[in-house]
Amino acid sequence: MADDTVVIVGAGLAGAKAAETLRAEGFSGAIRLVGAEEELPYERPPLSKDYLLGDAERASTAVHESGWYADNEVDLLLGTAAVDVHRDTRDVELAGGRRLAYTHLILATGASPRRLSLPGAELKGVYYLRELRDSDRIRAALRTGNPVAVIGGGWIGLEVAAAAWQYGCPVTVVEPQTVPLGSTLGTEVGQYFADAHRRHGVRVLTGQRPRSLIGSGHVMGVTTDAGEEIEADTVLIAVGASPNTALARGGGLALDDANHGVVVDEYLRTADPTIAAAGDVASARHPFYGRHVRVEHWANALGMGPAAARTLLGRGQPYDELPFFYTDQYDIGMEFIGLLDPRASHELVVRGDMEENSFHTFWLTDGRVVAGMHVNRWSDGIEPAKRLIRSRATVDAARLADPSVPLDGVEVGAH
Repeated sequence: MADDTVVIVGAGLAGAKAAETLRAEGFSGAIRLVGAEEELPYERPPLSKDYLLGDAERASTAVHESGWYADNEVDLLLGTAAVDVHRDTRDVELAGGRRLAYTHLILATGASPRRLSLPGAELKGVYYLRELRDSDRIRAALRTGNPVAVIGGGWIGLEVAAAAWQYGCPVTVVEPQTVPLGSTLGTEVGQYFADAHRRHGVRVLTGQRPRSLIGSGHVMGVTTDAGEEIEADTVLIAVGASPNTALARGGGLALDDANHGVVVDEYLRTADPTIAAAGDVASARHPFYGRHVRVEHWANALGMGPAAARTLLGRGQPYDELPFFYTDQYDIGMEFIGLLDPRASHELVVRGDMEENSFHTFWLTDGRVVAGMHVNRWSDGIEPAKRLIRSRATVDAARLADPSVPLDGVEVGAH
């Protein structure tokens, strides 16, 4: 093991946690962590939350302090893009031609924002949010208090809209669905988030698509296919992300056509036993769901990085964590767990009062809980939903909706 070399491509949360786990669990060989950004590995959720709002220091986003890498003999190659994987010679080619030999390779290359091809997309004041420097630029723009347009009503778009409101900016969200998050959470819960933004004075335009960005040198507004012209000095485009699979594709690794990620088994191994993948880029066989799943949220990177490292150490376990994410918007603190299959029909059960911003929601398929969410219910949080999902038990929807019934008594036959 002392003569082995693990190369980790992707110096984000998954990659940094993989390096940490290798050292913590006794790996004594070389570790080389390659990242295209100049920044120390950092966590991304603050970029649209407390860091964007100015409530967190830059250093607080780092996965480890700068000295940790030298102290743990992790060779950190920042500002360095990996351009190819040569599986026949077991090395990774970097921009400029340098090659890093590996015994094992972890691909933690993450995802990149989807780009919109619109007239005016090259204007100044148009942003995408993925990197720390993007958050810096957007924060500087929001501090002006000038009008903001957000194209895309997903999690990133809504979080930035909430931040812009807190900076005092007039804000408009343009969303092509009938409600934000409709394809993710359904109409009723999507409407809850839309209403929360409207209560704060954010203009939410649904069923409309951007047609062009207008301005001369700097953006001045957005036009939509419904004939709206929105004044905006700052435009955020937040229409999803695509996994960075070019390196895997160039190395001849299998990609998942449905999930668009690198195909790995439940141990996060590709078909090449020397290569694993973790985080946003990995389409992993999930033991609980019995199919491949790709998740782009923070918790997945946090868990998959260590899991991939343990697999390379020969002590891996099937990775079966349930998908989890959270958001903070205005006075809303939300956690979600589970997986909603867009091909399946779901029954939504609300427990509590949406108008009071304190409730649970559960999504049922064939009488079984497949996903759950809570808003500001920190006393019981997400654990009841997690337990019900894991149990696969049939539940009584009426009892599940009744706050007077304990959540451990909602299963059919439990009363």
